[in-house]
Amino acid sequence: MTPPFDETAQLAAQLLARRWLPRNHPLVRKVLIDADLWRQLEERVAGVGLRVVDNVHADHIALALLRPAENAVFSESALNANNNLDLPRDGVALLVVVWALIVLPKRQRQLARAEAHEAGQGEMFASDKPLPSAERSAPLLSYKSLLADFGKQLGGALRINTHLKLLERQGFITRKGEDIAEGPLLDLLLDYDRLAPRVLEGTLAEVLGRSSDPQAGPAIQVIQAARRAQEEAEQDDQEAR
Repeated sequence: MTPPFDETAQLAAQLLARRWLPRNHPLVRKVLIDADLWRQLEERVAGVGLRVVDNVHADHIALALLRPAENAVFSESALNANNNLDLPRDGVALLVVVWALIVLPKRQRQLARAEAHEAGQGEMFASDKPLPSAERSAPLLSYKSLLADFGKQLGGALRINTHLKLLERQGFITRKGEDIAEGPLLDLLLDYDRLAPRVLEGTLAEVLGRSSDPQAGPAIQVIQAARRAQEEAEQDDQEAR
């Protein structure tokens, strides 16, 4: 028996056809506030090896393969060795750098603005923490600064331009003149909880902090300083005990 083509089926079909949908799409808004519809959507897409990718810090939702499906789909062609976008190693490195310079400052801005908004309200509204949209919070990354800071390490202008075109086609970035902006999938398909600590605790953090980009460089420095202060406070607390 063919399942009914209801709202969850419509949403699944649109996600398959368009690859991502904005959170303010009528069907997306409805399913995000209805736990039963969300569960039905998850069950529908899971039946074909997919999962819904949602992130309150992003402005879109998308679909991705479940882990067992990844192995079944990509293992025979060896595309699951490091990624399934045909990105070479320097292309993957560029994606991580762009992610760090855009998403890390964006998350910091979103958190700071949400906290400021909450502090400005009375106790009656303390549980209401509106999160600024990605579009309003994500910085624009200067292409010239990216090329100046990472051009030699990432293969030069020709290689970087080639990879940026692919990242734009795949939905990770958008281009706004000479600037690079967050694309629909940048903060969805890269796992923040796993990637952020690796970036901020590794040598890449120091390199990013020296970025000549007028927005990203200072923002990374603020994040690093906040992490160091937190670590020092935790260490002092342990010593006090």
